[in-house]
Amino acid sequence: MKKYLFLVLLLSICLITPTQAENYPYRSDYLWVTVPDHADWIYQTGEKATIEVQFYKYGIPRDAVVEYSIGGDLLKSDKSGKVTLRNGRATIDMGTSKSPGFRDLRLTTTLDGTTYRHHVKVGFSPEKIVPFTQEPKDFLDFWQKSLAENQKIPMKYTKELVKEMCDDVEDAYLIKLQVDRRHWLYGYLLVPKKAQPGTCPVVLTPPGAGVKTIKEVTSRPYYQQAGMIRFVTEIHGMRPTMNEEDFADIRSAFSEYLEMGLDSPEHYYMRHVYLGLVRCIDFLTSLPEWDGRNVAVMGGSQGGALSLIAAALDKRVTCCVANHPALSDMAAGSVGHTSGYPHFKAEEGMYSEANIRTMSYYDVVNFARHVTCPTYLTWGFNDDTCPPTTSYAVWNTLTCEKESLITPINEHWTSDATNRGQMEWIRKRLK
Repeated sequence: MKKYLFLVLLLSICLITPTQAENYPYRSDYLWVTVPDHADWIYQTGEKATIEVQFYKYGIPRDAVVEYSIGGDLLKSDKSGKVTLRNGRATIDMGTSKSPGFRDLRLTTTLDGTTYRHHVKVGFSPEKIVPFTQEPKDFLDFWQKSLAENQKIPMKYTKELVKEMCDDVEDAYLIKLQVDRRHWLYGYLLVPKKAQPGTCPVVLTPPGAGVKTIKEVTSRPYYQQAGMIRFVTEIHGMRPTMNEEDFADIRSAFSEYLEMGLDSPEHYYMRHVYLGLVRCIDFLTSLPEWDGRNVAVMGGSQGGALSLIAAALDKRVTCCVANHPALSDMAAGSVGHTSGYPHFKAEEGMYSEANIRTMSYYDVVNFARHVTCPTYLTWGFNDDTCPPTTSYAVWNTLTCEKESLITPINEHWTSDATNRGQMEWIRKRLK
């Protein structure tokens, strides 16, 4: 089994692109291998976890002193020590956890004048993780009233053919869509070539976090090859054709958008974003090419959160795919527990009573309780952006038909094979 895991790790390194890897840099001279003594990296509470640590440089095992610290998922370490690698190997006792959650082993060594770092997380009865966040009594009423008010606004949009993005598989259009009385968003609509009226499922792909241009627009042509229309969006109303310099200027002044208006559910920045998800579905289901039945949502990180939220808010959604959802159990940090992205900090005054109240209306775990369509969730254990603790909090809350792909080694990325597999999962559920 250990030999098999080692080969899997080596293969994953070959497949990861430079911008995706954290633990395993692309074309690196060095390699860490960490092998838990449970093949699935999962233990029961009270059960001891042991990790074999290996370090290679140029493929050669190296002896070195490794400093380590152990703590909860994204929490302060509570144990530390040193171990000496012999022929590139050593074993570290991680101890156990008395409560459901994750423990993180963080490793550091200095060799030939260079410092190398690595980490590995293992879970303890993660199927028993429950979110800290509680649902407000008027949660559904708040969103039903918000949606009803927004539906009174006529749908307006512009549509421009983007010739340079068109090919023999798809036609691409830049859409500017009004989402409420004051806000617009942009998105690229990717339509299968020569799509006929009433024939195409539609897929909404909301974005990851940040103020940036729309990425991965044409990187997944297999959706259009499978006859699906895909709408890949941003959320800030910033035309994606702006140059990077302009985006950088806006980003520097607008980077804290997830904190804007956080003291009021009615005025929180993300309110129009959540309402915009339903308006995007209004737009997609108005297209003459829509097949009249199938509406899928899929995304990762903030996009994974927004996909689950869309599935909860709009019962036209027939299936949902989410990778490592952000915005999950956000207030857990107020009691010293693992919180989801954006990891609000108590020392910055983010956990006021008013802020915590607003978070509860926007937290993914509360929307997860109301998702009824089939849902596919993917997450990794080594993710420090959207930690596995909060992904399990979402997963354990879902009561709909659900399926998971758990990839322990993954940090904040998914492989090309996983991405394509999600499209296939959607295709199998078309009505």
